Amino acid sequence: MTEQERLSAMMEDVIALRRHVATEMAPLVFRCVDLCETALRGGCKLFFCGNGGSAADAQHLATELLVRLRSRVERPSWPAIALTLDPAALTAGGNDYGFEKVFARPLSGLGRAGDVLFGITTSGRSANFIKALQVARDMGIGTIGFLGGHGGAAAALCDAPLIVPSVETVPIQEAHITQGHAILELLEDRLIRT
Repeated sequence: MTEQERLSAMMEDVIALRRHVATEMAPLVFRCVDLCETALRGGCKLFFCGNGGSAADAQHLATELLVRLRSRVERPSWPAIALTLDPAALTAGGNDYGFEKVFARPLSGLGRAGDVLFGITTSGRSANFIKALQVARDMGIGTIGFLGGHGGAAAALCDAPLIVPSVETVPIQEAHITQGHAILELLEDRLIRT
């Protein structure tokens, strides 16, 4: 396969995953928008977490709400917190409670019933991710999972499990950020209409 053929194949895979999100996953995408709209209209917050590249996506999406998603849309800042942003809390939590609780511990202090947690993972198996979803469930926090493969153990803990049908990290991450942007843009459209 030539480099040109390889590049074309890579782009076709991305297009196919985006089509899948737009068609097969549309009801779940709208469910996510509903959860977020209810939370924000009720004075609640949105939380985001993930490991590695998914941690960067968590920060990215939280910032889109906290600061700005689209430059042409002027609107208030909305409460969104990436649980990956505070190195002191992450390292203290890892040291004092173990790495598997680095998201669950701060969520238990900052979260309340009616909030929503976005968990982002390509495998659905990360222990710290699973613990955060369990804490969210116990507290009455809605759960949205950006997952890959078959969703792993996380799928059963998510009110809206958005499972990208791939086992390859790169296309899963690309689909996750596409899903995230779509959800936030639809959410923004709803919230600024009223």
